Amino acid sequence: MKKILITQPRPESDKSPYFELGKKYGISLDFHPFIRLEGIPSKDFRKQKIDIPQYTAVVFTSRNAIDHFFRICEEMKISISQDTKYFCITEAVALYLQKFILYRKRKVFYGADGTNKSMFDVINKHKENEKFLYPCSENQQDNDIVNWLKTHKCEFVTPFMYRTISNDLQSVLGSHEYDIICFFTPSGVKSLFDSYPGFQQNGTRIGAFGNNTSKAVEEAGLVLDIKAPLPQAPSMVAALEQYLSLLTKKK
Repeated sequence: MKKILITQPRPESDKSPYFELGKKYGISLDFHPFIRLEGIPSKDFRKQKIDIPQYTAVVFTSRNAIDHFFRICEEMKISISQDTKYFCITEAVALYLQKFILYRKRKVFYGADGTNKSMFDVINKHKENEKFLYPCSENQQDNDIVNWLKTHKCEFVTPFMYRTISNDLQSVLGSHEYDIICFFTPSGVKSLFDSYPGFQQNGTRIGAFGNNTSKAVEEAGLVLDIKAPLPQAPSMVAALEQYLSLLTKKK
């Protein structure tokens, strides 16, 4: 293992655990986002005819969703009730809300292990009399979440607040060979095949964060080697650490 490609922007801090991992195993890590997000303008959002203040709970699966939710609210001069509940996929996503709200005074909940199931367990305890708003990308939403809300007869809407666009990856993958490529969204997997429709794995290990990303990897016909989050590997860094540690022991 010599080179790993992380399909996200480079961490701002040099103290990122990714860099510690690279030093520990003598591995080079490259960072390149496979996708970019474009906010849907408020004038286009209005066409969806969704009255945000009518909803008492918001489901967030990413920091991007939080950014665009509050951007739309600001552009449309919508004030959010202090009683609004927020249900987040992970604690990290929940903590990001501090950028926009007084965290302690709001009702913020998150799943125990970063899976949809753990978030559903939390929603299930509080879903009575709630009207849910699940902000998502115009060209991608988590069907597991939509299906769960339907199955449990929740009143909900899925407003599109941003769209996902594939980046051109020719400059990244054309001149480098990677031992491991780590994906974080189904859109990232789609972006790979948008740039390289005939992509062959040829021994490249694939990592995926999140159930939907794992599913997208497998549906694309790729072999999934590294999966997160899991109880023993709550982050991609932890999953990589485990995988590299096992490889080192086998030598």
